[in-house]
Amino acid sequence: MMTEIIVSTGSILLLLSLGLYMLQGKGAMLIAGYNTMPKEEKEKYDEVALCKATGKFILGLTFTIALISLGSLLRMNGLIIAGTVLMVVLIVFGLIYINTGERYKKDVN
Repeated sequence: MMTEIIVSTGSILLLLSLGLYMLQGKGAMLIAGYNTMPKEEKEKYDEVALCKATGKFILGLTFTIALISLGSLLRMNGLIIAGTVLMVVLIVFGLIYINTGERYKKDVN
């Protein structure tokens, strides 16, 4: 029981700090796909906006993990189910939103 609390709290704190760091517009090297692009391709994207969107996504996931952990700790299946459903919805919506459209491309004009 104690190990579960330590691991979940550590994970939550790690993701919280990563999300807050990325909300500052930093940490683009941590975004999968972006960090493997050639420099010429990276220059086409608004790095700060991409980092902020990823930071919001990570903070949303942090909230759902906290909800699941709290439900597990308090033995409340409703919280676990709500956190899991919210996580799946957030992942599907977040991946579709971030990867579609031209929202993070710089205006060339």
